[in-house]
Amino acid sequence: MPLALLALAIGAFGIGTTEFVIMGLLPEVAAEYGVSIPTAGHLVTGYALGVVLGAPLMTVLGTRISRKRMLMLLMLLFTTGNVLSALAPAFGLMLLGRIVASLAHGAFFGIGSVVAAGLVAPEKKAGAIAMMFTGLTVANVVGVPLGTFVGQSAGWRTTFLIVAALGVLGLLGIARLVPEQPRPEGVRLRHELAAFRNVQVLLAMAMTVLGFGGVFAAITYITPMMTGAAGFADASVTWLLVLFGLGMVGGNLIGGRFADRALMPMLYVSLGALALVLALFTLTAHHKIAAAATLALIGALGFATVPPLQKRVLDQASGAPTLASAVNIGAFNLGNALAAWLGGLVIAAGLGITAPNWVGALLAGSALGLAVLSGALERRDRRGTSRIVTGSTAGDGTAVETRVTREAPTAPARR
Repeated sequence: MPLALLALAIGAFGIGTTEFVIMGLLPEVAAEYGVSIPTAGHLVTGYALGVVLGAPLMTVLGTRISRKRMLMLLMLLFTTGNVLSALAPAFGLMLLGRIVASLAHGAFFGIGSVVAAGLVAPEKKAGAIAMMFTGLTVANVVGVPLGTFVGQSAGWRTTFLIVAALGVLGLLGIARLVPEQPRPEGVRLRHELAAFRNVQVLLAMAMTVLGFGGVFAAITYITPMMTGAAGFADASVTWLLVLFGLGMVGGNLIGGRFADRALMPMLYVSLGALALVLALFTLTAHHKIAAAATLALIGALGFATVPPLQKRVLDQASGAPTLASAVNIGAFNLGNALAAWLGGLVIAAGLGITAPNWVGALLAGSALGLAVLSGALERRDRRGTSRIVTGSTAGDGTAVETRVTREAPTAPARR
């Protein structure tokens, strides 16, 4: 794998850290600004919405410059947002800083996926994408716990200054290591938008929303679930989340490796197993060892879907994949928000603290259904590209076959 992927992974590490570390620092932030915990929670919601809106917006704004330069500008934007968050004298400015940083998130991973895939041979694209996303998964194992510890001991502002420094490091790494990859000649915004007329692109994005949404339906409420159902102490939640993060790292690498060999079968297996494990979590959540093991499996299976889904979008939007790739990153956050809301509804309805796991299982199962549909449509289109016509005869009277090729709905005409 090219060294340039390390620069992308560093940027992903910083982005992953700033996205999730705020959850462990909400009490400190709320206390300093004199706001309630629910009000401080707007820092989480604002970031998620910024990712969803910023992914297409920043990608469109960067259509006229090279991908490398756009990645550098996104890292600069990310750094600026975190510095603003660290120095904000009022809660409103802190929220603004979070939104500014979030605008870089979706476009960075979207454009970064295209760049990473372009650095390697076609049969290694998913592995390269997974290598970049390793920075995001490792952030949950190292960056978030360490950032929480630093924020609680040295002040939360220090954490955001460190994250800003990571942004500078990512910027310098991209400038030094990532080669120039100018946009393909003739590709304009209308070509990028045309990708959304491809039903396979839309199906892949829907799988992203539902599949990873299934993970967040459970993870959003992991603290009350582990302390209330499994009986863990509050202090144990940190290492349980590290365990979940380790599962994410392993699942991401496995998903990238096998997606390069058999993408759709990898999706069938990972989504099906994820739905099953989430359903079982309603039972295992009541036993400490089983709950911890299941949590790691959810992390592994959930992130095993990320490289194949991202590669699926790149493949289906071939020729103009940048905007579709970025929007798919926003789809992850849309799924997170949807799942968290649905999980809260079933808890509020009195179905129990483990009820969100059933929501997650249904979401993942729905994603599996879409994957099966997508595969069936793809096989139909492939069969539609050619048909065998028999009945003609050679000069000696023996029958011969003539292959007649016709244009598939989304393929260029063949001659």
